[in-house]
Amino acid sequence: MTSPTQQLSDQGVSIWLDDLARRRITTGNLADLIATRNVVGITTNPTIFANAISHGEGYEGQIAELAARGASADDAIFEITTTDVRNACDIMRPVYDATSGVDGRVSIEVSPDLAHDTAATIAQAAQLSAAVDQPNAYIKIPATQAGISAIADTIAAGISVNVTLIFSLERYAQVIEAYLSGLERAREAGKDLTQIFSVASFFVSRVDTEVDKRLDAIGTDAAAALRSKSGIANARLAYELYEQTFAGDRAKALLAAGANTQRPLWASTGVKDPSLPDTLYVVELTAPGVVNTMPEKTLDAVYDHGVFTGDNITGNYADAHAVIDALAMVGVDFDDVTQLLEDEGVEKFIASWHDMRDTVAAALSKAQGATR
Repeated sequence: MTSPTQQLSDQGVSIWLDDLARRRITTGNLADLIATRNVVGITTNPTIFANAISHGEGYEGQIAELAARGASADDAIFEITTTDVRNACDIMRPVYDATSGVDGRVSIEVSPDLAHDTAATIAQAAQLSAAVDQPNAYIKIPATQAGISAIADTIAAGISVNVTLIFSLERYAQVIEAYLSGLERAREAGKDLTQIFSVASFFVSRVDTEVDKRLDAIGTDAAAALRSKSGIANARLAYELYEQTFAGDRAKALLAAGANTQRPLWASTGVKDPSLPDTLYVVELTAPGVVNTMPEKTLDAVYDHGVFTGDNITGNYADAHAVIDALAMVGVDFDDVTQLLEDEGVEKFIASWHDMRDTVAAALSKAQGATR
């Protein structure tokens, strides 16, 4: 019998791990997950790196070296994170080669402090790409209003992008537009479109958390019947938009010139409500060509007892539209939900980034003191 993660992969879903720490690289854990859990990519974010560095495992030597050089906390964070991503890219390289660049990817995010600064985001995306210097790296750019232009410019420069923090269909449409316009500019500049890739990270469980809180406050039977349905419905409608847009003439012309589709990626797939099945946001969002990036707890649950029956997205568009319409009828302002989640997402990553900066600054100071 094949494992559930193998079954999921066989149905066209790419399994990525939503976590990276140096111990995963040095202990062989990441290589083991590739071999035994069908992991074919890695995503990181400021919170993930903050947790990894705060635990200190494996970073002591590099921090001591950076302290001896008099590195600032920001410079140290840049070197520490790009080192981890570069080394993870090495481990993922066979997957990248075997899939012609589709998978085997490792993502690193621009500083969340830049989320509302287009020019600074573009500059740091190029800086991160050059520092990691691996063909299978993705640069993560948040889908804020300022981020949209940065995404287009970064794609136009030939840098592959993981667009993150997408919550609304309106913003997702802007993300796809940025990708297509970036590809058109890259083509005009003579760049090889076959080497430019992108994923669009659509967040799922956070939508349910916020919507369910509002449904509980409304307190009617009609509201209660909609609990834990909005995140999946929203993601399914994102896939519908993906299918429609990349079947259009504009996208077809780019694909004919060698471009790649911008695959939908399901993020925030760990269950926040303990009353829900722990594989919910994986089992219910299976379709060919998607990525599901999972925290290890969710990955283990999928491997242990995930049950997959094929594509359950494309045949459920009508039901997904009905859920969103019903939310409006009971009084949930879904546009307000998605804007709030975007704002909160940026704020949470900024807070994690600043916590990481404080942790690294303290570690540098301690290392400098130990050498005196």
